[in-house]
Amino acid sequence: MTYELGKGTGPLSGVKVVEIAGIGPGPHACMILADLGADVIRIERPGGQMLAGGATMLLNRGRPSVALNLKDPEAVATVLELVKDADVVVEGMRPGVTERLGLGPDDCFAVNERVVYGRMTGWGQTGPLATAAGHDMNYIAITGALFGLGQDKSRPHFPTNLVGDFGGGSTYLVIGILAALLESKLSGKGQVVDAAIVDGTAHLNAMTSAFVASGGYTEERGANLLDGGVPFYDIYETSDAKHLSVGALEPQFFDALVTILGVKDTCPGQHEPDRYDEMRAVLTETFASKTQAEWVEIFEGTDACVAGIIPITEAAEHPHLKARGTFVEKDGMVQPVPAPRFSRTEATLTLPPSREAGEHTRDALTAWGVADVDGLIERGVAVQV
Repeated sequence: MTYELGKGTGPLSGVKVVEIAGIGPGPHACMILADLGADVIRIERPGGQMLAGGATMLLNRGRPSVALNLKDPEAVATVLELVKDADVVVEGMRPGVTERLGLGPDDCFAVNERVVYGRMTGWGQTGPLATAAGHDMNYIAITGALFGLGQDKSRPHFPTNLVGDFGGGSTYLVIGILAALLESKLSGKGQVVDAAIVDGTAHLNAMTSAFVASGGYTEERGANLLDGGVPFYDIYETSDAKHLSVGALEPQFFDALVTILGVKDTCPGQHEPDRYDEMRAVLTETFASKTQAEWVEIFEGTDACVAGIIPITEAAEHPHLKARGTFVEKDGMVQPVPAPRFSRTEATLTLPPSREAGEHTRDALTAWGVADVDGLIERGVAVQV
């Protein structure tokens, strides 16, 4: 292949990002930036790392993979050469690691004072746990978010790594990077974005903090408005052992629900909490009388706020998502398209995920203007697979 800059079509076209590769939220953030048109160059260790590569790792799409031995001073100098012309640097290592490599914020500001330096960690750059190991569920555990997840009274249930890594992590890193980029256009100076999953998750969970402040929140799973504590905002099983999501919160939506179900005359009123057990029994029995497909045909498109719960392998074929083109088949995989959408600078997918770390080393470094790329490869500073 021949790699070229400027192929991105989204609103970040022309923005240049140097990614010092990590796992999870860092790559997800760089996927978002690449999806939105930025030129991202992914710097990986030779051989890659666990859970971070392969031809189906969609988090790595949209950008070339360059393998550099960062223990070699010449490799560090090569990264700094890339940083000179970059708008953003993203790294997801433990605090202090890039400083020891010679690629910390001060090293990057020394060659490019306007660069935005995005740091993705779980605990943050400071605090007693900053240098400790951890993963998604650990980070969301101490913010109060994990405690309330699930409808099981006896124990919480974690939603894979959506809430921490991607909800409180990569999403907030991207927000921070974009805000800092806007500011740098005015000031001419970059800054460090300290994106900590603990901070982002706490901020993501602001509504729960509001419920607590109001005095109307019970710190118990399955006991509140949005966690299954009310029968009109819950999950119900159908006759074929599948499930429906029911979210009829507002009075008019609740009225639509019980009317369509045909239980308006027998179901307790929406605001009779002492009869919620009775209401739940009515809804449970009624939903169990038909298959999921039958209920979907009855409810979808109405204001009753009922939707079938389907696995991700069926999501691309849902009529609504299919009409919007939310998923696309590309590079032999069904994958989500860039989000959000833009009326003028539509974002499109470009490179597929690299098969191996260093697949694009020669072409990408050359495109970014690095001199003597073949020499770097011959000396073992860079690796082309």
